[in-house]
Amino acid sequence: MLAGPLAAALPARAADQAPAFLHGVASGDPLPDGILLWTRVTPTPEATAGSGLGPDTEVDWVVAKDKAFTSIVAKGSVTASAVSDHTVKADVRGLEPATDYWFRFSAGGTDSPVARTRTAPAANADVSGLRFGVVSCANWEGGYFSAYRHLAARGDLDAWLHLGDYIYEYKSGEYAARGTVVRPHAPANETITLADYRVRHATYKTDPDLQALHVKAPVIAIWDDHEFADNAWSGGAVNHTEGAEGAWTARKAAAKQAYFEWMPVRPAVEGTTYRRLRFGKLADLSLLDLRSFRSQQASAGSGSVDDPTRTITGRAQLDWLKTGLKASDTKWRLVGNSVMIAPFVIGSLTADLLKPLAKLLGLPQDGIGVNTDQWDGYTHDRRELLDHLRSNAIGNTVFLTGDIHMSWANDVPVDAGTYPLSPSAATEFVITSVTSDNLDDIVKVPEGTVSALAAPVIEAANRHVHWVDTDRHGYGVLDITAGRAQMDYYVLSDRTDAGATSKWVRSYRTRSGTQKVERTYDPV
Repeated sequence: MLAGPLAAALPARAADQAPAFLHGVASGDPLPDGILLWTRVTPTPEATAGSGLGPDTEVDWVVAKDKAFTSIVAKGSVTASAVSDHTVKADVRGLEPATDYWFRFSAGGTDSPVARTRTAPAANADVSGLRFGVVSCANWEGGYFSAYRHLAARGDLDAWLHLGDYIYEYKSGEYAARGTVVRPHAPANETITLADYRVRHATYKTDPDLQALHVKAPVIAIWDDHEFADNAWSGGAVNHTEGAEGAWTARKAAAKQAYFEWMPVRPAVEGTTYRRLRFGKLADLSLLDLRSFRSQQASAGSGSVDDPTRTITGRAQLDWLKTGLKASDTKWRLVGNSVMIAPFVIGSLTADLLKPLAKLLGLPQDGIGVNTDQWDGYTHDRRELLDHLRSNAIGNTVFLTGDIHMSWANDVPVDAGTYPLSPSAATEFVITSVTSDNLDDIVKVPEGTVSALAAPVIEAANRHVHWVDTDRHGYGVLDITAGRAQMDYYVLSDRTDAGATSKWVRSYRTRSGTQKVERTYDPV
């Protein structure tokens, strides 16, 4: 029988009934003719996630045009084995573009939940609109995933974007809600081994709100640092001690393997998550991997942030991104970007606000205004990319960003020091965390207190920042038409309440051809 936190987190369906689909089903990476389906089967009671136990098990899958499965369009079978932690994927092709489908898995007479998915529009299709949910930074111990539940309830999403930190690696109690564990995760130790990462992914996949969103729409996901360890770079991480925790190469390989086992994501170049999806003539989406190839973070305030030998993307990925943006013939060029690209200086904050902000951003607490884990720490790559956009007259580029546990609406200036007298090369919408601590949580003051003081100072020191909310948790809804791309920002009433409500608070849009953000006063 299962024991411990993972058993407690499992659905009501008894864990000793085998086979069982205890971790839900999911789909991802929609193409005009295909979709990637995912599930995990528990074939026998001892075949728990990360155990390495359990027999090979045949898993059937079926795709239909209707929820009752009277119009089946594709079916097949795959084998779940302990080698892949009994996770399975089916990369289904031959489907029709811009079409809703339903799918399920079955094994040993047991059916999985039924899920909806949707293919992308045909590459040359005239698409009137697209709508995506946007989320990042979901810390299990920090609260409940109500953001996922509210997105699932909408029923109007073509897909949803997860911009990183789908899981967190910390040991239990190290990173919780203002220091309080809302619900303990498994394993209790920090995730280091392949079994650890598998169990942590499995814990997340038992969340009912996350399962609800996965059965309503396909996900398009990239990783950030916490899928590995805090402030990860190509050769290590801040939250990794080489001697005590083994070789970084082994830990990174374990984290990647578990990620691709447990996520409906197609591995791309060199087993990373950078890849590109297209949605008709309206938009393409370039998805970045800003951890696998980056140089180690520079010390804040040092001149090394400008060192041309340092990179956040790696040469091959930056060339791929530039080439793709230049060759794009869609109306909008979206970039899934795990850390903020718009420059940011802190400005003249009082010590009581500066210190917690510096802690949140990983900065020295003496007020140096650069977060070297973001693009601010890799200015040569950023300058090369923005110069490329300007020199090739590439417009309508919108960066979609997570990581920072705050909401932002930014222009992306070529020269922040002279902005707005100098041009903007792109725009950026940054989405706050689902549950991970933001600034008011670190200071431990009522929600909204810090934003009221800090936001005006931040915006005054960063003329390209139209809005920043340092304090609230939530999600975004991105709506795209030929004329504009609009982000609606939603916040949650209380991340520690499993029944938290959601409300719309702000909307910003960028109109076609402007490369600038403006406020709009109604959600889509």
